[in-house]
Formats: sequence, C-alpha cells, structure tokens
Amino acid sequence: MDDAAVAALAVVFAFGVGAIPFSYVVARLVSGADLRTVGSGTVSGSGVGEAAGFWPMAVAGLLDIGKGAAAVLPLAGSRPVVAAVAAGAAVTGHNWSPFLRRAGGRGISPAMGASAVLAWPGALVLLSGLALGKLGRHTSVGSFVAQGLLVPVLAITHGTVGLVLGIAVVLPMWAKRMAGNRPPQRWAGRVLIYRLVRDHDPAGRSGGDE
Repeated sequence: MDDAAVAALAVVFAFGVGAIPFSYVVARLVSGADLRTVGSGTVSGSGVGEAAGFWPMAVAGLLDIGKGAAAVLPLAGSRPVVAAVAAGAAVTGHNWSPFLRRAGGRGISPAMGASAVLAWPGALVLLSGLALGKLGRHTSVGSFVAQGLLVPVLAITHGTVGLVLGIAVVLPMWAKRMAGNRPPQRWAGRVLIYRLVRDHDPAGRSGGDE
C-alpha cells in the first residue's frame, strides 16, 4: 500500500475513533442527560461533571484521552508525521461528531492523548493550561494560552513531527471555539476574537473545555 493510501486510511480511522462520543454516552448512562442540552451544550468531561458528578467525569475524560492515543498509535512508530496529521483528524471528529449531528467538545482531551503518544510535552502544556486556568477561575483563557504555546513548544522539542502535531490539533480546537455550540446573534470580528479567547459570547456562556 502506497504512502498516500496509508495516510488517507489513517485520517479516516482517526476521525472515526475521535468521533466516538464517550462523554455523551457516559452522561446518558449515569444520569440520562443529553449533554447537548445541559449548561453550555458542550459534549465534554466538564459537561459530564455538571450532569453526573466527579467519577463519571473522570471516566469520560480518561476515555476521551484514550481515544486520542488510540487514533495515532498504529502509525506512531513507523510514520509519525502521518500520525500527527491523524491526531488533528481525531480532534476534528471529537469536536464535530457525526454521531451527535456535529455537536462535540473542544478537543483538549483527545489532543492530550495523541500528544502523550507522539510528543509528551504537548500533553503537559495542555494539562498545565487547564490546571492554571482552573486555579485562576478562567479555564477557557488558560486553555487558549496553552494552545497558543503548543506549536512553538512542540516544534522546539520534537521538530517536524511536533510542528505538524501542534498545527493539526490547534486548528480544529480554535475553529470549534470560534464556531461555538450555536451561531452568534451577529457575526463580527469582535465576537470571533472573544469566542476564541474566552470560549463564549460577550454576553453569555457557550463554551466548554474538553
């Protein structure tokens, strides 16, 4: 099988794995809640916590991290650059899951899982952004800063593979933050920037973390 076919299969496989809505399933099983209608409408570990409590949130978070790792493992050793591109496909599937009519999370958990396999400093950067954001009570801002640092940090620590991985996972994460969970009342540059940095509209909450 030629390289182009391998790359295409890897991307399709990673998208499918990333699209599995573990957080949605866990919340449904434990509390019966549809995360698309809970709080911000983000299908993520934080949404599970809001709907079902800490332990279901922990399970959902680990499953979402695991699917990011599983999406890149098949080619991590032999074709790491292709695996890095596949990581972006997994995050895209998570953020716009076809199983949920394109609803989803913000991609941090699968990005952490993929980074743990391909370039571990990336997982550390993302985790640090979440932790510091929670300490400062602005998780969305902490996550945004961490995502902004991801590309240069991985380029320095892992060269081409790190650069490709950083770009591949940050693009769908930032695209989802700007798209939000629902269209804004009016599209404007200020709204898009506010969504990108704060992950919600200037006059309301519409974002999430994982």
